[in-house]
Amino acid sequence: MTATLLDEKTAILITHLTKIVGPDGLISSPAELMVYECDGYTMEKNRPEVVVFPRCTEEIVGVVKACNELGVPFLPRGSGTSLAGGCLPVGGGVIISLARMRKILEVDIRNRYALVEPGVINTWLTNRVKNDGWHYAPDPSSQGACTIGGNVATNSGGPHTLKYGVTVNHILGVELVLPDGRVIQIGGPVEEAPGYDLTGLVVGSEGTFGVVSKVWVRLVRNPQSVRTLLGIFESVDDATRTISEIIGAGIVPAALEMLDNLILGAVEEAFGFGFPLDAGAVLIMEVDGLETGIDDEAARIESIALKNKARKVSRANTEAERMLLWKSRKQAFGAVGRLAPSYCTQDGVVPRTRLPEMLRIMHDISKRHDIRIANIFHAGDGNMHPILLFDERDPAQVQRVMEASHEILDTCLKLGGSVTGEHGIGVEKIDFMPKLFSPDDLMAMTRVRQAFNPTGLCSPGKMLPTAGACSEPAAARQLKPGRRAPH
Repeated sequence: MTATLLDEKTAILITHLTKIVGPDGLISSPAELMVYECDGYTMEKNRPEVVVFPRCTEEIVGVVKACNELGVPFLPRGSGTSLAGGCLPVGGGVIISLARMRKILEVDIRNRYALVEPGVINTWLTNRVKNDGWHYAPDPSSQGACTIGGNVATNSGGPHTLKYGVTVNHILGVELVLPDGRVIQIGGPVEEAPGYDLTGLVVGSEGTFGVVSKVWVRLVRNPQSVRTLLGIFESVDDATRTISEIIGAGIVPAALEMLDNLILGAVEEAFGFGFPLDAGAVLIMEVDGLETGIDDEAARIESIALKNKARKVSRANTEAERMLLWKSRKQAFGAVGRLAPSYCTQDGVVPRTRLPEMLRIMHDISKRHDIRIANIFHAGDGNMHPILLFDERDPAQVQRVMEASHEILDTCLKLGGSVTGEHGIGVEKIDFMPKLFSPDDLMAMTRVRQAFNPTGLCSPGKMLPTAGACSEPAAARQLKPGRRAPH
């Protein structure tokens, strides 16, 4: 198709979409679209033709039907904090930004649920109900920016998933605009429903089944008491042994988070919490529950940490100290900007008992590829977030980062783990799907996707190596003529 015909099709598309969302409800200028050519995964970029900002379900339906009429691909987007290319417009087309759909429509404390639009920021919901003694449990580190809709797409987690579970454990139902424009409700405010768990199927589907337009979420009562401890360790090995022994002792902490020496330096420079810069690693260890017995549980954790050569174990004595400690952890990714111009965050998972081995292998990968790697992760469930530091203006560094990333994820698989715990597959990890699943498994997933999305116009090129543009390896996508290099 010639450039002229493409321009004509885009002009027709913009006319259709303007009638649906209004002239202030879309952008199409190249300068403005640059913001939407990638998400938090910056290694691949592609610019959409249009970004629309619907304000309600009916406008989403109109946009989806217009895209179907013209055969234009489309995909939903929240805040763009995805770290696996889930918001990358592989085939161009239309990005449906849900940023203006940010109402908390209903809060029902008596029945323990809330109904929200997909653009609601994660932490807004907890702030809305905290004075009533409740909260929304999933708390990704980006919770001050990420949306509930995005959390549903990737089944995100956060530090407190060890005890409370990931997003799917807290979603009661969704309203979904199917790729053909029909609107269906899956699940709802009722706690249990008969039949297949279609809600569980939609959560984690990365926008490939349609556009989520409303979400019913479960609210959780705030714990009566919380104890937050900070363990200082000479080595990463000592810290990871502590993690295994805490879980082995039958203790289920609310959170177990580890930061290594490299990330400690960045966090300390940013927040001045008082982390010792000569420590090999620190562990944030938190228990919560009834007041009765919680001090005994905290004491047991402290004893295990000291047994494993912790230099010191201290407690947050006030809520302000506790919040500063968690601020240091949750904003650590932002602090990484002090270490390098660019970074790539991975999302591998290994069994907890293999953490020391995995970290030793990662150290070797770092040396061989001459790439610094900072480590921060949800240690309690083996979900690691190694951060590879580089300068994406240097093609040689970009290549080494890609090779090191693939080695890290391959090693996770060899140790009995997975290539994602909460970031999703997106476009980044498509090549790993055949390593995780058999051809029959992938075909079954493809058929499920086709049942929801038979034309493949919704979120093409994502998640499955057999779905549309996903049939080509990631390396080939990156080197294809005309695709912009990372910048």
